[in-house]
Amino acid sequence: MVKINKIYTRSGDAGQTGLSDGSRVPKDSLRVQAYGTLDELNAAIGLARVWNERGRQDTAARWLDGVLRKLQDELFDLGSELATPPACSYPGRFQVGLDQIRALEALIDRCTAETEPLLSFVLPGGGPVSGFLHLARTVCRRCERVLVGLSREEPETGAHPLVYLNRLSDLLFALSRWAGKNRGETEYLWERGLQAHEQKREKAARVVQGRKGGTPKRRARVPRGKR
Repeated sequence: MVKINKIYTRSGDAGQTGLSDGSRVPKDSLRVQAYGTLDELNAAIGLARVWNERGRQDTAARWLDGVLRKLQDELFDLGSELATPPACSYPGRFQVGLDQIRALEALIDRCTAETEPLLSFVLPGGGPVSGFLHLARTVCRRCERVLVGLSREEPETGAHPLVYLNRLSDLLFALSRWAGKNRGETEYLWERGLQAHEQKREKAARVVQGRKGGTPKRRARVPRGKR
């Protein structure tokens, strides 16, 4: 069990922090940015849990709380993994792997099966729970982008953390839709994109119809000297 006796140490006042092996690195290093962004993600998920618990004690709310609590635990595990340089790995150290990734995929499949098919992009919001889950999704994507840079700089970081975050952002999107449906919240779609899509389809249909009626006449080419 982790025991924390003191909140401040003054050791980071000069802009450096300690990794799990005791080494000191700048606070803006990619490794610190990666697990620091995981901390932001965990906080956003915590806000979704708070609003999920407000006035709701039904089966759906309890199920969602259990899922989010487990995700918060896993993010702490992943943060610990990223705070440990690959050269300092030791036998038995927890690392995110295929089991965690497949569990996320199973949750995505369940939420997708219980929500309506999408007809356009979703506008983040609709309600506090789904809104905070959308916020968590965007923070997760940012963490993923930082981790891409870290993996390029330190390939020993491994592939599983990156895959995990990629799936997690998809799960947070699926959970936001699932939560909105079960809480009776309105799901707003990007109408402009939908209208533009319809307009493109209508234009394509007119082009096809024109081709069936005959080849459109081409404009006569004017010699360069007479333009």
